[in-house]
Amino acid sequence: MSTVFIALQANEETRPIIEAIEIDNPLAVVNRQPAMVKIDAPNRLVIRKETIEEQIGREFDLQELHINLITLGGNVTEDDDSLTLSWAE
Repeated sequence: MSTVFIALQANEETRPIIEAIEIDNPLAVVNRQPAMVKIDAPNRLVIRKETIEEQIGREFDLQELHINLITLGGNVTEDDDSLTLSWAE
C-alpha cells in the first residue's frame, strides 16, 4: 500500500476544502501545521467539486484549488467534477 497526499495552505479559503476532503475520504489523515495542512491517504484520495460546494456554499471551480496548493504526491486524474490522486497497483 502506498500513500498519496496533498498539502494546502492553512487559511480560511482552504478550511471548507479540507472539510470536504475529510468527508469524501474517511481513511485520510489530516496533519495541521501552522502554515499548511497535509492530508495523507492510503492509495487514493478523491477531491469532489460537489462536496466542496456544499461546504463552501457557492459554486466552485476545481482550478481554484491550485491557488492554495503547496504540493501533492500521486498520479493526478482531473476533470470538471473531481481531482483524484492515486498510485497504480
